[in-house]
Amino acid sequence: MDNLKYYESKKEFDVFVASTFSDLKTYKSENKQAAFNKLLLTDLFEVKRYIIKRLSTALTKGNLPQNKYKADDFIDQLFIEVYDHINEVENEKKFYPWLFKKANDLLDDKIEEESFDDFFLKNIDTYTQPEWDEMQEKFSTDGGGDLLLIEELDDMSYNHNDYTLNHVFIEDEEKDWIEKIDKDLSAKDIENQIALVLHHLPLEMRTVFQLSTVQHLELGDIAQIQNITIETVKLHLATAKNALKVSFMNRYPVK
Repeated sequence: MDNLKYYESKKEFDVFVASTFSDLKTYKSENKQAAFNKLLLTDLFEVKRYIIKRLSTALTKGNLPQNKYKADDFIDQLFIEVYDHINEVENEKKFYPWLFKKANDLLDDKIEEESFDDFFLKNIDTYTQPEWDEMQEKFSTDGGGDLLLIEELDDMSYNHNDYTLNHVFIEDEEKDWIEKIDKDLSAKDIENQIALVLHHLPLEMRTVFQLSTVQHLELGDIAQIQNITIETVKLHLATAKNALKVSFMNRYPVK
């Protein structure tokens, strides 16, 4: 980054980034990705500052969860995006703003993804049985491939989710509902419903649930693996289990 001292103003830095455009395209055409990334790293100095500021704002406003994303996560993805799509840039003058546009798109996509997860949790108690059926059908065909992956595994010791109603921790006062579920649903139906809900949960919450219920790890171990507090682990587990409980009761109500 020593070259940066020669470009003290943002306008001068714009000029510097534009001057690297030709070399970057040459490195790309010659498949010299290491040289490409080394030069691009200097170009992304101001872009990284922008990402850090946007991340800070998103965290403050609650648009992204705490301790889940770092600026370098987006920079790493940006390296890939720039290398794959630099030939789309018309000329060197448009290269600098194009870098910010790519960074912005990555941030917006992630914020939108997290907002969708938040929407699902906030509205889980309003979905009707037909809506659950529609979500299940979409999930089974193109909703992430979770069920397909399970079916494709050859080793029978891996070929199941190990999800049961015990993982939802239903209270004794809901005995009638439990009996209905046991009577009307197969073990596979129960597994699929749990997999569907987990698919829509935030990644960290889903991972915590799986480490607890499938791998049977202690809360302290999960906290260490995920680099979060034990209280956060407890919160994730409680939220996931409540979401599962509500989904079953709405999709399969006692009549």
